[in-house]
Amino acid sequence: MITHFEASFIIKLIHLKDIWLFNCCDGCQHIIIQEKIKVNQISKIIIADLHIDNLSGLLGLLSSLNLSGRNKPLHIYGPLGLEEYLDLGKKYSHTNFCYNIYIHTIQKGLFIDHIDYRIYALLQDDYFEFIIISHEKYGKFSLGKAKKFRVISGPLYGQLKKSVNFILPDGFILNGVNFTNCKYLGTKLVLCIYRYHNRQFIQNSVNSQILLYKI
Repeated sequence: MITHFEASFIIKLIHLKDIWLFNCCDGCQHIIIQEKIKVNQISKIIIADLHIDNLSGLLGLLSSLNLSGRNKPLHIYGPLGLEEYLDLGKKYSHTNFCYNIYIHTIQKGLFIDHIDYRIYALLQDDYFEFIIISHEKYGKFSLGKAKKFRVISGPLYGQLKKSVNFILPDGFILNGVNFTNCKYLGTKLVLCIYRYHNRQFIQNSVNSQILLYKI
């Protein structure tokens, strides 16, 4: 599920009860609450640049998570200088957090390799745009077909689900493709923070299912 407001995007991984927040604009946490999204499920915050529109709500959100008694770690990704911004903000407000915060400096290319998703960063002048690619998934295994061909239950089922072929002693060929339903090919999602882009970014956006940008 994707929610878009102001300069921020939220991607909710429903099956993992995990939320990724892209940019943290002013009043971000109030909008999240209005959307009935559980703030404590945010596991990653990704900042495109150090423009005030994209991080003015970050310290407030981190403080709210602290007040809510959060104890699980939080990963924040952003350009060089983000860690210094947070350190100065904590010193100015005399604030400490009771949970671990890990700051990751974004570089061009792959910077998050999740079990289900990969996130790539493309540098556009002085800010980043992001491409999210979900992994291809195997289709549902047809247990009925396996029993029909008298395939013995066990590791062989897993191999057939991965479309591996087998030759039986009598020469009969088991084609793994025939034992699964249609595969999920995955999706390509492009998050555009600003309206204007260069040619390279447009080329990388080809065949993307969703294209979002800030007006």
